[in-house]
Amino acid sequence: MTLTKEKLSTAYTTEKMSSTDIGLKYGCSAHKVNYWLQKYGIPKRSISDAVYAKYNPNGDPFLFQKPRTHKETFLFGLGLGLYWGEGTKKSPDAVRLGNSDPALVKAFLNFLVRCYGVHDKKFRFALQVFDDMSPHKTLDFWCNSLGVSKNQFSKIIITPSRGTGTYREKTKYGVVTVYICNKKLRNMMIAEVEKLQKKSMLTKLFQKPT
Repeated sequence: MTLTKEKLSTAYTTEKMSSTDIGLKYGCSAHKVNYWLQKYGIPKRSISDAVYAKYNPNGDPFLFQKPRTHKETFLFGLGLGLYWGEGTKKSPDAVRLGNSDPALVKAFLNFLVRCYGVHDKKFRFALQVFDDMSPHKTLDFWCNSLGVSKNQFSKIIITPSRGTGTYREKTKYGVVTVYICNKKLRNMMIAEVEKLQKKSMLTKLFQKPT
């Protein structure tokens, strides 16, 4: 069977179907599909792109909105600043940020919803508490503060208490980590943070000496 370039391009590029799925649809092997992809000059997806397409068949579960007002620009800068300072950038497949301040975490969630169109149901959370805290009360506190469901939290991590002091007072409700498992979103945000870093370095470079 010969697949036309139009059919193959629609299935593979537009509908993000895999070679195997295309083969099943048109009654041929994945090897044959790959042969026609090469013959027609249709670029093959990388393994990571193929996996992403498989788990996001309807396209990206987010939509970046460029800031258009002063308020949106402020929120965008605030969110990127929080991710730059408090986020975990080493995770290759997820956006992560952990903190003990509910106002800070809520501001970051608002940034993701308003600037990147992330649905609030996509948020997942991890909670770390000390062993002298009530895990259930602490969980209730974070759910009420952030306006999220308990079902969005994974298992609560309990660690030995660090005694009294400034740190203990700051973490009286534990530390919550929000994460969104989306490699493309993570890479987009890392790129924006790198732009901020570059801009910051250039600003320092061209500052007049005092």
